[in-house]
Amino acid sequence: MTEPRILRIGTRGSPLALFQANHVAAAIAANSGGAMKGEIVTFTTSGDQLTTERLINSGGKGLFTRELDAALDRGEVDVTVHSLKDVPSVLPGGQVFAAFPEREDPREGFLSPHARSLMDLPKGAKVGTASLRREAQTRALRPDLEIVTFRGNVATRMRKLEEGLADATYLAMAGLTRLGMQEVASPIPLSEMLPAAAQGIIGVVIREDMDSEAAAVVRSLNHKPTWEAAMAERAFLLALDGSCRTPIAAHMFDEGEDWKLVGEVLAMDGSMRWSAEGLCRKGASAVQLEALGKEIARIVRRQAGGELPAFRDEW
Repeated sequence: MTEPRILRIGTRGSPLALFQANHVAAAIAANSGGAMKGEIVTFTTSGDQLTTERLINSGGKGLFTRELDAALDRGEVDVTVHSLKDVPSVLPGGQVFAAFPEREDPREGFLSPHARSLMDLPKGAKVGTASLRREAQTRALRPDLEIVTFRGNVATRMRKLEEGLADATYLAMAGLTRLGMQEVASPIPLSEMLPAAAQGIIGVVIREDMDSEAAAVVRSLNHKPTWEAAMAERAFLLALDGSCRTPIAAHMFDEGEDWKLVGEVLAMDGSMRWSAEGLCRKGASAVQLEALGKEIARIVRRQAGGELPAFRDEW
């Protein structure tokens, strides 16, 4: 009997990252009929070592992918698996997205030992987050609350809540659901808090020169509706900023025969919000999806004028 071909899958070592990588490994084995097998290779990234600072203070989103990108370039792994919202808007040269498996719940989850929702927190309560987007959205809804910098994986953030370092925090429902922990949080409606672009989506990356047989198996993991959402949401992000410097949110809503992309940018203090939306037919091409994202970004830029410091040099 022929031994299955091993595809080395690079991932961070957190419980959520390992779940996602193992999900990809199982799909590779299934879709190849057992001819290929995923082998998990874990890495500690620069972002994993941050426990208190914001990403932007230490280099931005690439902190969660840099070591994995380098390993893929060197041929130490064949595939890398990421939470797509953590991936910079442009991949390193020679690397491409091969697949976006079906999206998980994109909503934010609200966690607090004292309240069921943000609006239930008492005046002056502390909300822990290191996300500029979540901070701005929180300030827009509850300007009376205090924001404290809060980083770490699911277990770390829950421990910090127990220690009283904050009265509430947020975690993506996608991660909680994948870990079977969705009951610890209260989902926030998308109409109340728009998520980060590509929240709930896994991105599977390969080298452009991967052999056609292996590449075809990895590409077979792609879920077309999720791919369409990822294309438009990331195009919106790239057209505006693409880093962690500005509070940006975006989501593709299922409107039956159409997709509706909603994008927004907030002032740092949550005092102002600029948003726009647009439609495209399902089954659209990458060019059409990217054009939608760019158009929504253009409208938001026009609305904001020179209000957003991160954009002033571009206008």
